[in-house]
Amino acid sequence: MISTGKSFLTSLMATLMILAPAFSPAAMAQTPKGQSEQHVVSSADLQKDVATAAAARQANEAKVEAFLSTPRARQELRKVGMNYQVVQRAVPQLSQEELASLAARADKAQREFAAGALTNQQLTYIIIALATAVVVILIVKA
Repeated sequence: MISTGKSFLTSLMATLMILAPAFSPAAMAQTPKGQSEQHVVSSADLQKDVATAAAARQANEAKVEAFLSTPRARQELRKVGMNYQVVQRAVPQLSQEELASLAARADKAQREFAAGALTNQQLTYIIIALATAVVVILIVKA
């Protein structure tokens, strides 16, 4: 039994002595040939992506707020008992995806109304639906 333990320790020590140079700090600091010290994504690229996302979010917020802040939209919101200020404060709390979706709908409704493709009644329904969506999304999040 003692010889088995002794041979195990001898084998373990021999293995450690063989592998020790591979795990030394000098060996760990070396990079293989052809590999650079760069990260997969540079910090400049990350900053650019963050700036792009922030600009897109800001543009989407502006589209939704511009659509809902028109005199027509405010009038329609008052008719159905919705407070514009509540909706306005809720818009920045939407997720990027929710905001992008509502901005696309608002943009489409404005274009179609300007082109005469929507009636006043249809535009009213769209205004109410968008404002309701903003409020419902926030209620669900809470």
